Amino acid sequence: MKINISNIKYPVLAVLTLFLFESCKKEISSPDASGNTATVSQAVIAGVQAIAVGTSTSRAAFRDSLYVIGTCAPHHHTDSVAFSSLPAFINDYLTTNYAGNVSQKAFIDKDLSGTITGYVVIIQFNGKPIGLKFDAAGAFVKVLEQREGHDLLGHGWHDGGHFDDRNGLNHDIIAIPALASVIISYFAANYAQDTLMHAFKNKDSSYIVLSINNGAYATVFDINGTFIKRIKLPAHEGDFNTVVQSALPLAVTNYLTSTYPAYVFKQAFKINDNVNIKGYVVFIDANATKYAVEFDAAGNFIKAITIR
Repeated sequence: MKINISNIKYPVLAVLTLFLFESCKKEISSPDASGNTATVSQAVIAGVQAIAVGTSTSRAAFRDSLYVIGTCAPHHHTDSVAFSSLPAFINDYLTTNYAGNVSQKAFIDKDLSGTITGYVVIIQFNGKPIGLKFDAAGAFVKVLEQREGHDLLGHGWHDGGHFDDRNGLNHDIIAIPALASVIISYFAANYAQDTLMHAFKNKDSSYIVLSINNGAYATVFDINGTFIKRIKLPAHEGDFNTVVQSALPLAVTNYLTSTYPAYVFKQAFKINDNVNIKGYVVFIDANATKYAVEFDAAGNFIKAITIR
């Protein structure tokens, strides 16, 4: 549903304490569904190359460990390293793409011969852990998938869990008319010409509202509906129109799948001039962090913006 704000007259999970282990093979305790502590075996952790990054309270009954997976190739190992020792490209990337992040831990990925094959970096951004993979030169590779401890095997999520939006039901969508009146009033007072397209409630109970007004925007509000920031989504100039996921170029889908494993599609915009398609902007959720990713008309990646 979309509503033009100019026509409106009248007009919210997880506490993450980050901790790490310094190998792909460490053993860690993880509560089961009844609240009993169970041990995630070394074999399970090593099988998915997992590193523990925090805890989730996604279910009322218990807390479960959060992990990033796919941190290193089989038979590789990770050694802790100071952020100051990382390639400059990595620290520059973090500053540019995750402004205000809190450094947690970094690792060097080494093969059996001890050759450096990449880096794994864990940061905290807006109170959430994010795991990032870089190659040996420090170039960004992908955002690492996260899972709860008892979901390390299988498809990586369960109903009611921290990543239950992976079932495609989009539990975080908020109908535009159901937005808090303070949010509606904010748009009326500050961006009256915006057409409100979609709204989402984040795991930290903040809100993101997507709108169009000579470009596409993501406007972020806290749990109380207080304005936090407004971001213009990256895109070419032109007319913005929503587009379904299945209509995106294959190159777009392939890039998102390889760069944001287990991402959840939220919304896409197609940008047209009077004749031609100029590009696409795809709004996604990757491990409870939302991104806007820009592509050209052929589906080639241009840039990504971290929203919240």
